Amino acid sequence: MTGVVASGLSHQRCRDQFTPVLAPGSTVFCDFDGPIVDVSERYYSTYQLGLADVQATYQAEGVTLPIQVLSKAQFWQMKQDRVPDLEIAMRSGLQQAQIDLFLQRVSQIVNQPTLLHKDQLQLGVRWALAMLQAKGVRLVLVTLRCQTQAVQILQSYGLMHLFSAIWGTQDETAAYRNYADEKTRLLTAALAASRQREAVSEFSCGAWMIGDTEADILAGQATGVPTIALTCGIRSRTYLEKFAPTCIYSDLLSATRHLIGE
Repeated sequence: MTGVVASGLSHQRCRDQFTPVLAPGSTVFCDFDGPIVDVSERYYSTYQLGLADVQATYQAEGVTLPIQVLSKAQFWQMKQDRVPDLEIAMRSGLQQAQIDLFLQRVSQIVNQPTLLHKDQLQLGVRWALAMLQAKGVRLVLVTLRCQTQAVQILQSYGLMHLFSAIWGTQDETAAYRNYADEKTRLLTAALAASRQREAVSEFSCGAWMIGDTEADILAGQATGVPTIALTCGIRSRTYLEKFAPTCIYSDLLSATRHLIGE
């Protein structure tokens, strides 16, 4: 199951009638969670387990909590609208110390192996990556996900060979926090390495940043790289539009088709 249905709009939406074109030798810097991997099931399972743990803790003390578990659709819509976890907990019936316990538990378990296996490849990703490679486009992964996790997942899906470089973190909690300044530092480093490799001074003219959150958009804008926001991940189209990405597409395959002129 994919994380989001793209509001019935699979076509491109670019600012100022901007027409994206990728020439051979261009570079696509792509985020991992969202564009490539659907994390919605893992995040929802983490939410459910967090509530269950809080409920069990209080039940052991003889206290029954009036917990109301959100449906996956309700939960994911709130995540896409960037509703804070604290508010999600409140809407689920938790209060004060219960919320603190819930937030602590979610942070502890979201990256556990028993939950990581719930991540699934987004539809059309294999085709999209193969199309970009066939057109001579260099693919660089730039993710706040722990680098070893990203590498393992790409290897398990047989996609590792499609990427020229992998830029990740050593922090298992970075992806869930999704801080824009952390993403900007990673993209800056990836750009510097790519410029050195290609020996091209105005490298950003032949590069794009693709992601599904404000962190990706802000990182691209801070480094002068045009940005593509995807609505198949953890942010809604309405929310992403607030940050004025260069283009918005429903998923990586739709973006790829427009980037290569198909």
